[in-house]
This record gives sequence, C-alpha cells and structure tokens, in this order.
Amino acid sequence: MNFKEQIDKTALPKHVAIIMDGNGRWAKERGLNRLVGHQNGVVSVRKVTEAATEIGVEYLTLYTFSKENWNRPKSEVDALMELLVENIEKETPTFHANNIRLLAIGDLTRMPEKAFKKLQNCIADTSKNSGLKLVLALSYSSRWEMADAMRQIALKVQKGQLTPDSITEDVISQHLNTANIPDPDLLIRTSGEVRISNFLLWQIAYSELYFTSIHWPDFREEQLYEAIVDYQRRERRFGKTSEQLNEN
Repeated sequence: MNFKEQIDKTALPKHVAIIMDGNGRWAKERGLNRLVGHQNGVVSVRKVTEAATEIGVEYLTLYTFSKENWNRPKSEVDALMELLVENIEKETPTFHANNIRLLAIGDLTRMPEKAFKKLQNCIADTSKNSGLKLVLALSYSSRWEMADAMRQIALKVQKGQLTPDSITEDVISQHLNTANIPDPDLLIRTSGEVRISNFLLWQIAYSELYFTSIHWPDFREEQLYEAIVDYQRRERRFGKTSEQLNEN
C-alpha cells in the first residue's frame, strides 16, 4: 500500500516528534554490537528527515539522547557522542541543500566539549535556512526541563518581574526549552514500547500518539507516511464535541 499517495497535504501535522527506540534490540536480534544498531538508526534519521521535508512537515523533533542515557556504559555513551559529532559534520551540507535548520533542546552543557561545539557550529551555520526545523533532543528529560522552567519563573517572582497571579500556561511554555516551537501534533514511538519516557510531557498534552512495533533502524519513509495517514484519520477535538467541530 502506498501511504504517501493517501496523505492530505492540506492537513499535515505541523510538528512531528519521534521517540527513536529499538536500536539496541535491532542489533541484538541480529547478533551485532549495539553500536551497529545506532549506526543503522542514523540512516533512518536521514531518510525520515528527507521524507518529512519533502511532504512539508515544518518541525521534526527527535529524541536523540535522554539525560537518563548518561547512566549507560561509558563505552556506549562515548561511541554515541562520537557518532553524533561525525554525523553533524557529515550532514551539514545536506541540511543546506534541503534548506533544513538545526535546533537542539536539553541540558546541552553536559555534552562533551567537542560534541557541543560541533552542534553549536551547525546550529549557527543553518540558522538562516527557512525549511524544516530539525530539533534534536539531547541530554533531555521533560521533568528536568519543567524543573528548570520553575526555577526561572521563581527567580523572576523573587525579583518582582512576575507575580504569582501572572503565571499562565503561556508563561510556563515560554520558559521551556521549546519556547517558540509549536507543540507536537503527532508523537511517534517505535519498537513496541507504549510509554512516553520523560519526553515533552508538557508539550504533548493534546498530541496524537502513534506506537509501532518496528525498531527504529527499520523505520523509514513509508512508515512515516503510514503514521501521518493514521493521524489524519483521527478527529482532534481539543476538549470539544464532534458536533461543535462540525459547526465550524
């Protein structure tokens, strides 16, 4: 079935977020080192990014490395960071060719200096591109993000820049890492796990959730198209009734 042909370009999700899960399990099932799974996962990142760009998605956020991932074996973490640096350098010309702007969210200061510098250079280098915004969630956790936002707001209250009564949902959103990035319309998780894993907890309040058993290294263009078709078949009510929506 050709899902791409079924996509309604007038009703695309503006922002797609993906929990890229299953690299390690994909490798284990094939008797390979976990790093091989991560390397094949990079291919999926490239293919899915290109597909999202082609059909007109505006924002694509990829859960690349969680704060909890720092607890993995040092050898795996070091290899992942090296893989990140290598691919940021390799993909920068492709970002320009496809008018892609790179962004990042998370506790980036915790990253190794080499990886951090390469990331910042690529972000600066692509800052004038006006197409797809590719957001990498690195050293990210939603609870950390919300706690950080609370600290910022508390400090402003302490300084008299905000009052408790002036703290609205919009104020909170503007103190999150995703300030000025729209909330995801569609959240995809691969590899059969049915949980959110501390990812964008505030931002996905009204996101459509899509779970697939396919491991991330096997998730490519057609799987993205299928998820978007499924999304477009749903009715997004945002607390209203179907009748209210049909009145408009």
